[in-house]
Amino acid sequence: MAEALKPWINLPENTDFSIYNLPFGIFSTGSSKYRVGIAIGDQIIDLAKAHQTDIFDGLNIPAEVFENEFLNDFIGLGKLVTTEVRERVQNALCVEGSPLQNNPTIFVDQSSAIMHMPVRVGDYTDFYSSIEHATNIGKMFRGPENALMPNWKHLPVGYHGRASSIIISGQDIHRPKGQLKPEDSNPIYAPTRRLDIELEMAFIVGKSTPLGSSISTTEAKDHIFGMVLFNDWSARDIQKWEYVPLGPFLGKSFASSISPWVVTLEALQPFAVESPKQDPEVLPYLQYDGKHNYDIALEVDLIPNNEEQATTITRTNYKYMYWNMAQQLAHHTVNGCNVNIGDMMASGTISGTDPGSFGSLLELTKGKEPIPLNGGQERVFLEDGDRITMRGHASKDGKRVGFGEVTAKILPAK
Repeated sequence: MAEALKPWINLPENTDFSIYNLPFGIFSTGSSKYRVGIAIGDQIIDLAKAHQTDIFDGLNIPAEVFENEFLNDFIGLGKLVTTEVRERVQNALCVEGSPLQNNPTIFVDQSSAIMHMPVRVGDYTDFYSSIEHATNIGKMFRGPENALMPNWKHLPVGYHGRASSIIISGQDIHRPKGQLKPEDSNPIYAPTRRLDIELEMAFIVGKSTPLGSSISTTEAKDHIFGMVLFNDWSARDIQKWEYVPLGPFLGKSFASSISPWVVTLEALQPFAVESPKQDPEVLPYLQYDGKHNYDIALEVDLIPNNEEQATTITRTNYKYMYWNMAQQLAHHTVNGCNVNIGDMMASGTISGTDPGSFGSLLELTKGKEPIPLNGGQERVFLEDGDRITMRGHASKDGKRVGFGEVTAKILPAK
């Protein structure tokens, strides 16, 4: 990693939003409309106000790009420009007397800001790319001898999800209702009895492609803007009854929550690691060079209703992913499927090898074995009033790049 940077701004110890991170997001305050910001420590740099200085001179960025409800227009400027914006802000935070230091009104306390969806999501795809998760689920439903379906090691399995129900962290969700099939009766219509989490991450497409074109694994990094935390809420009983033969539908589409700050691939590059060895060898269009996985520590906290004490129910790492983002994007487009700026592609549940690293309650409890919580309660699946908070960060050589958190509370069914 490069020599340590020395910002003039005071930063909290172990902040996710260090000088090496500088993620992008959309915020508003009581006195300002939606606009593009960069997180630094516990503050936000208002890029609409920063644009009024000379910091971005020569980049020819229209003012309305930063006074915007979404990042799509900013991302559409291309990586050369967006990377230059991030690097100029990073440099200005390290140079005494810079335009940022001389204009304190450019900074907004995060505690006084409202965060919004960072991008307009046109399309959403959810993959199923953790071999540990796929194996755990396969064993439960088909036995250990048939844990993985015959196609699983040959292609990144995925399905097209519902973009309209992707919501920002902090927005609580109601327990979904639907068709359930109890073991000893006909189907019924009722609130789900098996509400679950799926600990995932998602990447945001940074470059649109025309119908009929494909993106190679070599080109993929240039087409990915950044990543967020992603909680793919799941109603297991609705999913179990409906998913044959076409896959997930209403058991998934009621809500998916994301973290508000988009961490760029450039910020994550120092934490890139080798992917797990793939056996059998994949087809040529899925082969790749270089490091495409990232060492990102992930954890999930559960707090029951009217309690303050959290229980960390799992700790895992994104580096375990069998299929990486370059392979997912290459496979998604190999048939000529077009993608657009702001499209979101989730990883699928991220599980590790030991039971304490599983990314869903279905795996952690096997659907029937309660896990104890610190306050004395226990859970198999989520109850009304439970709050789930997911966090993630990468760290190396004393430098930290984090995602903040994605959190939501379960409200009773409407």
